Amino acid sequence: MSIYALKPKFQNLLRPLVSGLYQRGVTANAVTVYACAISILIGGLLSILASSAVWFWLLPLWLPVRMALNAIDGMLAREFGQQSALGGYLNEVTDIVADAALYLPFAFVMPFGGLQMGLFIWLAALTELCGVLGQVHGNGRRYDGPFGKSDRAFVIGGLGLWYAWTGALPVWLWWAMWLLILLLVLTCVQRIRNGLIRQ
Repeated sequence: MSIYALKPKFQNLLRPLVSGLYQRGVTANAVTVYACAISILIGGLLSILASSAVWFWLLPLWLPVRMALNAIDGMLAREFGQQSALGGYLNEVTDIVADAALYLPFAFVMPFGGLQMGLFIWLAALTELCGVLGQVHGNGRRYDGPFGKSDRAFVIGGLGLWYAWTGALPVWLWWAMWLLILLLVLTCVQRIRNGLIRQ
């Protein structure tokens, strides 16, 4: 089961805030761009300061906020008539860019390496492409699979918390990362398979 299944309950909690933002003139596209920009800044900062574990407290603090902003922009678009073609592009593209920025710092943290995290980032982007292609081919945007965006945020936030708290990550996480990479592959396969099934 993916954390994504909890999204409806999460949205219900956010609905009063979303209504307030709409009344203040905040747009879905503005929220989308803001969330991406902050993610890029944090990812860049952590990549530069990867040897200073204390900065990685930013990940468990920011990722829940980012997930909330991702839910808020969608709710503003759907529930307050702000859907647009530009918004559709921004929603998909900025998610991939922000994910890559927030995953990148771990390429500079032992026991991970550039090749392993590069593959993780590439496959994470590929899962989102497979999800979008379901919509392109008339079967809806796919969010299924064992390691979607919400699941990745939970894991990356947990790794950031661990590193910030202890100052180092155990060697066995190198093997665990390969397991996560396998889950990304399975997510791609499941999204493609379910995207081909006519409902």
